[in-house]
Amino acid sequence: MSTDETRAGQPASGQEDVEPADARVDDSGAEDAGRSAPALPPRGTPIIEVTGIGKSYGQVIALHDVTTSVRAGEVTCVLGDNGAGKSTFIKILAGAHEHSEGKFVVDGTSRNMSSPRAALALGIATVYQDLAVVPLMPVWRNFFLGSELTRGLGPIKRLDIAAMKRITKSELAAMGIDLRDVDQPIGTLSGGERQCVAIARAVYFGARALILDEPTAALGVRQSGIVLKYIAKARDRGLGVVFITHNPHHAYPVGDRFMLLRRGRSMGDFAKSEITLDELVRMMSGGAELEALAHELQDEPESALTKSLREEVETS
Repeated sequence: MSTDETRAGQPASGQEDVEPADARVDDSGAEDAGRSAPALPPRGTPIIEVTGIGKSYGQVIALHDVTTSVRAGEVTCVLGDNGAGKSTFIKILAGAHEHSEGKFVVDGTSRNMSSPRAALALGIATVYQDLAVVPLMPVWRNFFLGSELTRGLGPIKRLDIAAMKRITKSELAAMGIDLRDVDQPIGTLSGGERQCVAIARAVYFGARALILDEPTAALGVRQSGIVLKYIAKARDRGLGVVFITHNPHHAYPVGDRFMLLRRGRSMGDFAKSEITLDELVRMMSGGAELEALAHELQDEPESALTKSLREEVETS
């Protein structure tokens, strides 16, 4: 059985033939693999646009007045420290939480998504830090986890293991990942390689907008570089990528647009041509506050000494 036949008429991988998730799964979860997929939009076409988006939990405002866009063939980096609102922003884009204010537009249509499945149906896939993999299962099983291919009918239906292994290897190769054996447990791969498998899986199952939640947070320098390379690969295949990170040195090499969050509010949305790495680092680190603190720490010993000398003079 060929790869195309195995996927019940679904096209092979590639920018022109990526299947959108709404052609595969509806909100009820029923598979509909028989529809053909439109091509990804041209580079620079907005897939997601959020304007003045916000989220409140009762009296607590977690996110307020955030505006940015996710475009085909571009990487939008969302930067901020812990507590900046990145997780809330991810949950809104992923459909886990509905926004309380503002406008959320996907493919030119205003949306109010109530579940992650609704987001998947629009081609918005999220890769979280925990990756949702089973360490002791082989790579190919994890690649198709929950979406296994079968052959045969009725009581004689069985897993199409050969096809799943073949597709896994070819899809990973298309992303530049050369595994010796897709039968090896995914837990034996490095953290960067597991991240790359999760990215390739999302691309294969129809992601047009790919949200990556701090993919380099727990990785060393070399493994972070590997993940950044595959983020660039996904971008070059025409996907719109949302790269959530607190590290501007990871974001700047691959990013096309940068949106900075601080205490739930946007500090700005910049194209790469509008901001340098030094400016990004300064905004991320709270440059003005750090400078004020540095002056304060520098002046403190001198002020204490001056006060002591003055008191000694006054008492003598």
